[in-house]
Amino acid sequence: MANKPVQEEEPEIIYIPDEEGNEEEFEVIMRFEVDGSDKKYMMLVPVVTSEDEEESDEVYAFRYEEEGDDLQLFTIDDEEEWNIVEETFNTLMEEMDEEVTP
Repeated sequence: MANKPVQEEEPEIIYIPDEEGNEEEFEVIMRFEVDGSDKKYMMLVPVVTSEDEEESDEVYAFRYEEEGDDLQLFTIDDEEEWNIVEETFNTLMEEMDEEVTP
């Protein structure tokens, strides 16, 4: 029996302009909706583009809306909303860890 190569999904990359108008590259690591809400959220990590850059442990959260191919990101300024998003993200990460670790 031959082993089939594991096919990894192509990462979803989005570009967000910084304060100076330079586009920064981010990988979408998770999208989710919060129960009882019609709001959608995505978690992003910066893409490391050169060997000189260190991999960051920072994860950025945004609320988003899509219309066709148009994606709009919104910062989460409300502390209560932020707490809900953070709790949901942590719960989903724990569930993913449990699935990977038997």
